[in-house]
Amino acid sequence: LEHVLFTGNGPFELPPGSSLYEEAIAGEAPSPLSPSGAHDDDVAQLYYTSGTTGLPKGVPLTHRNVVFHALAAIAELRLTDADVWIHVAPLFHLADAWATFSITWVGGRHVTVADFVPEEVLATIDKERVTITNMIPTMLNMLVNTPGVESYDFSSLRVMLSGGAPIAPEVVKRIMETFKCDYIQTYGMTETSPYLTVSILKSHLTALPPEEKFQFKAKTGRPFLGVLLKVVRDDGSEVRPDGKEVGEIIVKGDIVTPGYWKRQDETLKAFKDGWLYTGDMAVVDHEGYVNIVDRKKDMIITGGENVYSVEVENVLYTHPAILEAAVIGVPDPKWGEAVKAVVVLKPGAKATEQEIIEYCKERMARYKAPKSVDFVPELPKTGSGKIYKKGLKEKYLAA
Repeated sequence: LEHVLFTGNGPFELPPGSSLYEEAIAGEAPSPLSPSGAHDDDVAQLYYTSGTTGLPKGVPLTHRNVVFHALAAIAELRLTDADVWIHVAPLFHLADAWATFSITWVGGRHVTVADFVPEEVLATIDKERVTITNMIPTMLNMLVNTPGVESYDFSSLRVMLSGGAPIAPEVVKRIMETFKCDYIQTYGMTETSPYLTVSILKSHLTALPPEEKFQFKAKTGRPFLGVLLKVVRDDGSEVRPDGKEVGEIIVKGDIVTPGYWKRQDETLKAFKDGWLYTGDMAVVDHEGYVNIVDRKKDMIITGGENVYSVEVENVLYTHPAILEAAVIGVPDPKWGEAVKAVVVLKPGAKATEQEIIEYCKERMARYKAPKSVDFVPELPKTGSGKIYKKGLKEKYLAA
């Protein structure tokens, strides 16, 4: 590392050895552009995984990765120079950073906000006539639950994307009702530039009745342009496309990283025969749409039965008093692991532990329902805004 530059209006107290970008370029004569000499497979960017279930790992993305993803996104999302993208998620995270390339490529406009303040984001979408953006589920959940959200004008929006973490169908319904634009669920990883799937409807599915179309829109989606994707059993064979059998998502394509930064051990664990093993468990239906049920590390084994935390969270999000929910497994002398829900209630809402447990038992197999519920003022989040399950587990293991 040779230079550290800061940008902004200040005033700043700069760390030793760093400079303010505006001052560094002041008075410098423009220099002519010259070819960089970079090759397709040279590293263009270095990101770090969010570390929601483990330690963050460095992920180099090549020029090939970045360019192929940018072009695929332009085609999939039909981006044009009329598009206005608001950057809400942190730009050190690919959930939002990828758009800097695609939107710039087509000549669209970028709008940024310094911090995620729901009222300010809603007002900026209205004022700047934003047409498309991507937000993580926790952000979208906060927006649709903001008092007075209906007073803003969202008529400019044509697409609202959600990505970065699974999202409950109940929250998807609220998003579609609030923004009244096309909703696309996405799934991806830092390792894949990031998109792997999008819940864009295949042409023959657009004629389905609204409720049937919603079932596809609320899924994790079908493979992103140029992505080879399979859902496989432990022996590598593909699961049945019945929407029931669970397997691990594996992928390959021009958007996949060549490996982890200076972590050959992690690279060898993640890649097999050219396929990246994502660690995400999913089902796939007859149309090729996948739906994530959990991270492999987050699956709970209670009394010998597999419980997928996302399934329980989806039920919890339908409870009228719950704003946010996270489900984890905690040690239990009888069951091995017990299902625990940690929830944040909506402002002014009330609910008891037993009420929520019974609510879940009425809507799913009883063994999947939480055996305990903790109420907290807020859930721990990563720097990118995702719910930090690893931190939750560590808290309860240490208790």
